[in-house]
Amino acid sequence: MNIKKITFYALISLSFIACQENKENSSKTEVEKPSIDASNLAVKPSSWIEERVEKAKSKLAESEAGQLIWQSMEAHGGLNQWFSNGVLSFRFDYIPVSGPERKSTQQIDTWSNRAVHQSVINDQDSFGWDGENAWVSMQDSASFPFNMRFWALTPYTFVGQPFIFDGAGVVLEKLADQMIDSVAYDVVKVTYEAGTGDAPDDYYVNYFDKSSHLLKAIKYIVSYPTYFKDGGHSPEKLMVLNAYTTVEGITLPSAYTTYAVLNTEAEKGDAMTEVTVSNLSFLKEVPADFFEVPVDAEIISAM
Repeated sequence: MNIKKITFYALISLSFIACQENKENSSKTEVEKPSIDASNLAVKPSSWIEERVEKAKSKLAESEAGQLIWQSMEAHGGLNQWFSNGVLSFRFDYIPVSGPERKSTQQIDTWSNRAVHQSVINDQDSFGWDGENAWVSMQDSASFPFNMRFWALTPYTFVGQPFIFDGAGVVLEKLADQMIDSVAYDVVKVTYEAGTGDAPDDYYVNYFDKSSHLLKAIKYIVSYPTYFKDGGHSPEKLMVLNAYTTVEGITLPSAYTTYAVLNTEAEKGDAMTEVTVSNLSFLKEVPADFFEVPVDAEIISAM
């Protein structure tokens, strides 16, 4: 694992131990907590955040679809709060009815879409995405039995909706209201401009509660080229948000069920996957270089 990452967590642990010792022996000299230069943190300055949020707000205000996305961002805590909170950390457990499970703890740079995952089997094993390259540092081959480049940002892509739709390359379209379980929702389809990411043919359809404006379901496809070498994509699936957790003013999903889709009206078929999102938190004192490729890591060149 990157020595810088180990040092970061070690400093936190040492600070905690020092505080405990001071409580037990008041005669000892108080040990100061290590400080981190604010200019080297992953979280951005407030002026940067305000500028980005205002640009996103203006852009989204130009269409009815964009207004619905912005409305939902506000309902989930607001884009300014989202970026101001710092690095997002959570555990994501993907449990399909059939097929291998995928579990990892991960930290996400919400500003730049970078990620570091730790194995739930051996937390010294990790993989990630630094914005340009996927990488892995692994001793136990059982830690990540899946396509790590594909999975590096996949959990965040779902947990981060609708906030992730503020940036470049996103195309929004308002669809007619649709019903799920006899409830009508505001509906926005999200597609991508050519050349956006590894799978620009992916799309997501967001279903928003008409009163609370919270995101309630996501219909989506997977078009990742490794899985669909001749083009095409997976059948549509419907991911229903079952529960939420509010952390540092941001409301995020903590449980999903994914269903097969029976028709264009998003009628649910059989349940296919259960997902739990736990240990949600935001970390402000994370160095920006935490997301760099570790010195002992291997670059994952294949998609």
